[in-house]
Amino acid sequence: MPDRTLTSPVNTVVIEGRITGIDRRTMPSGDEAVTFRVVVERPPRDRGPTGRVRVDTLDCVGWRADVRRRVEACDEGEHVRVEGTLRRRFWRAGAGPASRIEVEARRVTRVA
Repeated sequence: MPDRTLTSPVNTVVIEGRITGIDRRTMPSGDEAVTFRVVVERPPRDRGPTGRVRVDTLDCVGWRADVRRRVEACDEGEHVRVEGTLRRRFWRAGAGPASRIEVEARRVTRVA
């Protein structure tokens, strides 16, 4: 039987795109977060038959104070790089349990 050495799990996300939909929120727990979206163009090989650029809009959240300040200092449409991890959040909504997958930002930087 082959020796299988397990490695640590990796959950690292790096995206670059245009920032939009910046919103500061206070959670019922009292924690503050900034939520935002990053619009990321797909690679040229993933373009549709018409050659149009396809994009993905990815939900992001920043819990740390330094990340919140950096995001809030950005203008809508500004090109940013977000480094973080994927998270799935659960909560109760009017119709029952709900969830969302988002990028939990550890670092946000402007891209020139």
